[in-house]
Amino acid sequence: MTETWQIDTDVLVIGGGPAACWAAIHARAAGAEVILVDKGYCGTSGATAPAGTGVWYVAPDPAARAQAKAGREALGGYLADHYWMDRVLDQTYANMNRLATEGRYPFPVDPGTGRQIRTGVQGPEYMRRMRAWVRRAGVRILDHSPALELLVDADGVVRGAAGYRRQADGDYRIAAGAVVLASGGCAFLSRALGTNVDTGDGALMAAEVGASFSGMEFSNAYAIVPKGATVTKTAYYGYATFFHEDGRVLEGAGSTKGRSVIARTLLHEKVFAQLDRADATVRAQMRLGQPNFFLQFDRRGIDPFTDRFEVDLLAEGTVRGTGGIDVIDDECATTVPGLYAAGDAATRERICGGFTGGGSHNSAWAMSSGTWAGGGAARFALRSGRPAVTDLRGAGRTGLRPDGTAGVRPADVLAAAQRELIPFEKNYLRHGDRIRPALASLDTLWHTASEALCGDSGAERVRAREAAAITAVGRLMYRSALARTETRGMSKRADHPDLDPAQHHHILSGGLDEVWTATAPARHSALAVAS
Repeated sequence: MTETWQIDTDVLVIGGGPAACWAAIHARAAGAEVILVDKGYCGTSGATAPAGTGVWYVAPDPAARAQAKAGREALGGYLADHYWMDRVLDQTYANMNRLATEGRYPFPVDPGTGRQIRTGVQGPEYMRRMRAWVRRAGVRILDHSPALELLVDADGVVRGAAGYRRQADGDYRIAAGAVVLASGGCAFLSRALGTNVDTGDGALMAAEVGASFSGMEFSNAYAIVPKGATVTKTAYYGYATFFHEDGRVLEGAGSTKGRSVIARTLLHEKVFAQLDRADATVRAQMRLGQPNFFLQFDRRGIDPFTDRFEVDLLAEGTVRGTGGIDVIDDECATTVPGLYAAGDAATRERICGGFTGGGSHNSAWAMSSGTWAGGGAARFALRSGRPAVTDLRGAGRTGLRPDGTAGVRPADVLAAAQRELIPFEKNYLRHGDRIRPALASLDTLWHTASEALCGDSGAERVRAREAAAITAVGRLMYRSALARTETRGMSKRADHPDLDPAQHHHILSGGLDEVWTATAPARHSALAVAS
């Protein structure tokens, strides 16, 4: 390995997806010097880059906006905040218009009106344009440079990060006036397309400096996929009929409210699907809107509209769930000074409550929260100035600085964590009698990892931190799920199947060696306003 490379900047953005890019652009526009570090290659890594996604883009018409906000409130357990929904709708509308002009995105044109259709983006082209825009703005991009830990000053203010440069095979330390965590969510390395970089690294680093989380019980998203495939596009299964292994229709199965029927059936038999409810027009639109969804069928010689194919459920965790680092003000600041959060790394409860579903709200949240976090971090950094890198200490521990003698392999910790987090009979079909032993196993695993998990090389340290992060996210998730003794949003409890009006609140959490939970009132929601 080469010796540690050290540099300073005003704002450090950790991540390379849409939230990170919007944060970098707006931090730069606020007058800050910006460095962006990505675990992969900014523009191609993450869940957005290989996908096509809708965007929560609604014209500023009061009736249309009201309808847009009401659309998923019940699904989300009435925890969404109307104040934040209004802000996101405004910011997304502005950002998508900027994407068309400054970002040079080639939106399709409606042949009837001649106007661009700005309600969705193709991930590969979107992220290619965002990377180019970030570079034009003067942001320095460090690709293949995963951050491993945050750096803090003597007062505990977050002032940078340290990590590993894969191509140079050397470490780096970046001192910064403020940091934006836009590192994505955590999909437990389930193999969902694009989520190989989404291992909860930002959550681990945030927890290590004392940040709080919100909505971590809403982190058990599972997507319907063809058996053995990785491409998740559950919305398309709204056009599907599901079948038992013997060919009978699987009654009650569906892509939204009937997914638990599929999960329960999969425990004892195969399940098949056919997209037989899509007419010719819809079929053409689907192929145009999400071509990679159909590659998995074309390569197998399957016509999903006329042929039945076997399906499975694939864990997507907080990438599709709503839990994440809590944000405490309009600039997406966290509970730790100097640290800001955006995108899947941050809680999406503000606009989704306990259910997120398709990508439109996720995309809107990424660009809006990235905008606010980047601007907020720039203003904080320009007020406080840059520290000297020698005055900072690394906050990382598990996977980097074991308490005892190193001897536990990252692969072993990862496999043990996945056994408790990926099986849908534990994490999706939730029951206290299954969650408690899973959490106990993760608690034991965490303490073992704290004592002995470490990597010998730079690449192994990255894997060690990923294993530690997945374990940490799982413990926050299950502890929060046990604290919500009801069924609300996507956190469904078989032992508490009903909605409890007395639990119309948020579950906060945090901690590492000891995970804590607390409650916070739901504000500006439909129920809170009504009461």
